[in-house]
Amino acid sequence: MPALHTNKPGYFGKGSVEIGPPAEPGEGPIRRIAITPDRLVTQPFDGIETVYDVLEYAARTHGTRRALGWRDIVDIHEEEKEIKGFVNGKEVVEKKKWKYFQLSDYKYINFIELKEAVSEIARGLVEIGVTSDAVCNIFSQTRYAVDVLSYDTLGESGLTHSLNEPGCVGLFTNAELLPTLYKVLANTPSITFVVYDGEPSDHLVSDINAVRESIKVLSIDDLRELGNGSTGPPKGVCITHANLVASIGAVYTLLGHHLTYDDTYLAYLPLAHVLEYIVELIMLFVGMTSGYGRVKTLTDASVRQCKGDLAAFQPSIMVGVPAVWETIRKGIVAKVNAGGSVRKSVFNGAMSLKKNSIPVLSQVADSVVLKSVRTATGGRLRITLSGGATLSHETQKFLDTALVMILQGYGMTESCGMCAILPPEMMRYSSVGLPVPSIEIKLLDVKEAGYLSTGKPPQGEVCIRGPSVTKGYYKRPDLNNDETIFSKDGWLRTGDVGQWNEDGTLSLIDRVKNLVKLQGGEYIALERLESTYKACNYVGNICVHATPDAKQPIAITIPHEVHLRHGLQNVSGIDSSRSLSELRHDSKVAELVLKECNAVGKKNEFKSMEILQAVILTPEEWTPENGLVTAAQKIQRNKIAKEFSKEIEG
Repeated sequence: MPALHTNKPGYFGKGSVEIGPPAEPGEGPIRRIAITPDRLVTQPFDGIETVYDVLEYAARTHGTRRALGWRDIVDIHEEEKEIKGFVNGKEVVEKKKWKYFQLSDYKYINFIELKEAVSEIARGLVEIGVTSDAVCNIFSQTRYAVDVLSYDTLGESGLTHSLNEPGCVGLFTNAELLPTLYKVLANTPSITFVVYDGEPSDHLVSDINAVRESIKVLSIDDLRELGNGSTGPPKGVCITHANLVASIGAVYTLLGHHLTYDDTYLAYLPLAHVLEYIVELIMLFVGMTSGYGRVKTLTDASVRQCKGDLAAFQPSIMVGVPAVWETIRKGIVAKVNAGGSVRKSVFNGAMSLKKNSIPVLSQVADSVVLKSVRTATGGRLRITLSGGATLSHETQKFLDTALVMILQGYGMTESCGMCAILPPEMMRYSSVGLPVPSIEIKLLDVKEAGYLSTGKPPQGEVCIRGPSVTKGYYKRPDLNNDETIFSKDGWLRTGDVGQWNEDGTLSLIDRVKNLVKLQGGEYIALERLESTYKACNYVGNICVHATPDAKQPIAITIPHEVHLRHGLQNVSGIDSSRSLSELRHDSKVAELVLKECNAVGKKNEFKSMEILQAVILTPEEWTPENGLVTAAQKIQRNKIAKEFSKEIEG
């Protein structure tokens, strides 16, 4: 497909504008996006007020165009590998089995069929007694049949809480997740029905039915059949989602000219992540084809006897969190390193030519050398967005040069993922973009850290207001009445520290709660340091730790194994083939990781008190199950500090 040129130079004018003076001392003026300074967008078009209206509009407007695509699992291949580890100081070799999927080609459902499926499921729910005030939970992998309200990475305790707190009467899930559900059903008394897709074993369905007499278990096809035979009205479908509709309208106003029928979108993030959920609704609204993938099957290396999701679907638009883009960047570097010194030199030369925009040669480098990098992601990517946390400048610049334009956005669950988005016309590094048209923003002074709305540039805690912003939390009057979170005039304090740039865009520079005052009296921002140090090739994941009695921070780090072993080959006296469990205790390994991390810090002009004093290495992954990251893969700072307290003391 020839490259689409959808940019409109100058379209956003000044970027964002002040719409009035500061209301109180200690805060800045309210700013809105320059293209809609006189209003906040509440909907894409008149008559669209609910998510179901979006679906009806999509079916009516886009008809038989492909709406959603998915792949079936054809086979599962098991491969046995030897894993080295250490028990009581002695090396042991374990044999572990790894599973790889073999997947079908993409299959599709059109917009009309999608609306029919949703309507049948809605009528089926009415048929089995679900009323409009009932709460249903969806515990599922990301796939076309459902939208997810609980992460499929939740452990048993997390799932139990997510079902009990709102008093869920029913649950949608996948056959693969039924064993986890079975373990918690005895402790979730409000659940009366379970709907699943996939093919579970008969005995598992029987076991779930036997937990309580009141539980009814049926497949999603059974439910649709019930709905297909029901002639009653689709009760409970049209639920007012003003926040979601405002967000759809905002993105359509901001980026609508970039979203075309020629584009395709790969959906693979958890739908419980509001960023993925709102993006998929937008794609339905504009009529773009979305294809579902899995994080574990994105690349060719993670599947067998078929192409990975990226190569099979060939998306032109993709959204990811920083961890995904860091993984892609490190995957590219690992592949280049594995190709030998000549290939590495050619790649680095091509990157240099393109970065410096050398006439003719940069185009040759891009079309000959860097083309192979783009082929691995399907060859059609033209716009990507990173959201959920700050992406390091280094990673953004690397991917922008080697792969595709990578923009940043900023949002939170409380704002339907909406606060700011960087449109292609305003492309710059280290900015999360312009206020979306459904949000207005002001900055609140954080005096103790020196962030002032009157400074040059203006800085402070980001406060947001608008139709995309929630009015409160579920069953939490203590938080909803807390004016340090929700002000009486409708502002939500985000806890993020922002900065207005000269072009009207917003940058995030800190988190209020992650500010730590060191021994010297100066504050450091832990989250900002992590986003930068994560760009070190030897880092897989990182938690920066500091206390008020420290001169500098330290870091607890999960190494990026491939890059670390490659780097250790150049360090004398180290056997790089040893297991990570043993290498983590070698002072030379820690010194290498520390040196490379601090090289990244110095390159980003970190101050001396932001440079790491030491690193603690751990081979164990941080997962929601062990409690060291959330279901959204955000690190649990306090729990990590407690887990590694002895090493930190050392």
